[in-house]
Amino acid sequence: MTDRTIPVTCLDLEGVLIPEIWINLAEKTGIEDLKLTTRDIADYDELMKKRLALLDEHSLTLRDFQEVVATMEPLTGAREFLDWLRPHCEVIILSDTFREFAMPLIAKLGHPTIFCHSLIVDDDYRIQDYKLRQPDQKRKAVMALKSLNFRIFAAGDSYNDLSMLQEADAGIFFRPATKITQAYPQFPVTHEYAELQQKLSQIGGFPL
Repeated sequence: MTDRTIPVTCLDLEGVLIPEIWINLAEKTGIEDLKLTTRDIADYDELMKKRLALLDEHSLTLRDFQEVVATMEPLTGAREFLDWLRPHCEVIILSDTFREFAMPLIAKLGHPTIFCHSLIVDDDYRIQDYKLRQPDQKRKAVMALKSLNFRIFAAGDSYNDLSMLQEADAGIFFRPATKITQAYPQFPVTHEYAELQQKLSQIGGFPL
């Protein structure tokens, strides 16, 4: 008999545990269009092509990202939330960010497991392209974990999290844009880590 009582919680990274890296770069450089995220452009490839064109136009390199990331901290309460969650279940971050500039923030979160993408960078640190782990990796990661007979909970904030939330046994929005919650009312909405803990406690039987 299949045992799917062991839970895994899959979390988005940017907007859920850390600030948006691209928005921070936009604020540093003054390039407003770099503030666009998957909340604004649902098609990830379209969004990344626009971002890469802006980077090329303004001669921004990986080092510019690394300088920005060095000044960033996780969202207030994120580390404590993970410290509460990890004793109760396995935790995997499923993100459309890139290892080349996310890892310092992952360290500040206590080195949780993260599945994300990679950048293609030349010898001058100019970002030439990006390489997906695989298309729709969030949904496929959840599918793979379910095939291993884990019970999956997921939390995210944006359009690129939808397939993960839909595939999971239970999906939760965390600090989403209003328009996405109106379009997908089936997912409960949380805005603070205490609310997210409460919801995970309810569906997973985790002690608060």
